[in-house]
Amino acid sequence: MQDIIAFLTQAGIPLPDDLNWLATLIGFAIVGFAWVIGWIVSWLAGRHLRGAWEKVAGQRAEGLGPRMVKLIYHGTVSIVLAIAFFAMDWWTFTDLIVGAGWGLCAGYFVWHFARAVNFSRWVALSSGVFTFGLVLTNAVGSLDRVSFVLDRIGITIGDNRISLLTVLIIAVTALALFAIVRIVRRIIAHSIKSSSGLDPAQKLLVEKIATVAVMVAAFFVGIDILGIDLTALAFFGGALGLAVGFGMQKTVGNLIAGIILLMDRSIKPGDVIEVGESFGWVNKIGVRAVSIITRDGKEHLIPNEILMTEEVVNWSYSSRDVRVHIEVGVSYECDIRVAQGLMREAAEESPRVLNSPKPLVWLLEFGDSAVIFDIRCWIRDPESGVGNMKSDVLMRVWDKFKENNIPIPFPQRDVHIKEWPGKDSAVLATPPAAPAAKDDA
Repeated sequence: MQDIIAFLTQAGIPLPDDLNWLATLIGFAIVGFAWVIGWIVSWLAGRHLRGAWEKVAGQRAEGLGPRMVKLIYHGTVSIVLAIAFFAMDWWTFTDLIVGAGWGLCAGYFVWHFARAVNFSRWVALSSGVFTFGLVLTNAVGSLDRVSFVLDRIGITIGDNRISLLTVLIIAVTALALFAIVRIVRRIIAHSIKSSSGLDPAQKLLVEKIATVAVMVAAFFVGIDILGIDLTALAFFGGALGLAVGFGMQKTVGNLIAGIILLMDRSIKPGDVIEVGESFGWVNKIGVRAVSIITRDGKEHLIPNEILMTEEVVNWSYSSRDVRVHIEVGVSYECDIRVAQGLMREAAEESPRVLNSPKPLVWLLEFGDSAVIFDIRCWIRDPESGVGNMKSDVLMRVWDKFKENNIPIPFPQRDVHIKEWPGKDSAVLATPPAAPAAKDDA
């Protein structure tokens, strides 16, 4: 600062007796200059970076895309003020003003970034306030003292000491890595889904493997940043292995079963499957269970292990074409060839029935009270339901039978009584005589 004072004196610029006013003015000038630079950079690069992010993340760009301009503005101002703060040994008032502006912009940057990655409001607010306090404390030169105080507040467990400072460092590291993992997952998920060389099951498998790889990498990076000795986790690893062996075998089994389902592609998202009494299309293959949405709108969660061990009917495994059987009975007294033609016409007129292969009507059997036909037709959208399609065909058959006087029979039985045991048939046929009226006289 003595060089600046000497330069201003040689230039003939009068200086006030109280240099605090000069320090304050310089501090506000630096903050104003940084705000102008931040506005220019965000105006020039904000829209382009937002477009680039939306292109990279696709549908997962929500949150971060709309806040991109604000993030660039506050980030640029923070960088400029940080450079100005460390570039020279300023007066105390200058450091205070520059540090306050720097902390404010850094806090807003953290707030917007935390909200962009879907952190809750209280987490984002706490992170922003903590960042502001950290930067301002560093600006006034009290960071070392605050760190010393926080480090003294703690407990000792064996050879390890856990202080409040350690907890804060772990929390900040965990939140930062968690936010980075979420952003990387968005980019990876969009890149995989936009790939044309993979089918839906392979995309889901690659996405899950990539997610696990990113989380494992983030875990080891966090361990390295915090300086934790991995040998200290040996006991925890043994306990975890014991827990997996006894209490988590079902969970691990479902996890492995889910990976196998994705690898052999026997069940894919969008397939129409039937497991026991559950019938619907596969919405999602998760780590623990497969989500099946039924025609009633209910979502059934079937554990992956069940799909590996029990019988599963996949209506769309190799082809989405499904043949549907509809049984119809007609009277013995009608012309069955005319009825057969009317049933074929009804199936062909149904909008969901495929024209190729064409619907067929087979005579199935001669029943007790009806001639049974089987209407066999093909559909290509089993996820839209089978019962509603059958109902549509049967309603068309009903209308055509009514128009052509084709009766639909119902079971009838004729009962002939030849003899009533123990009674005279003539007596049974004669109704009992009414009792004679009494004479009032």
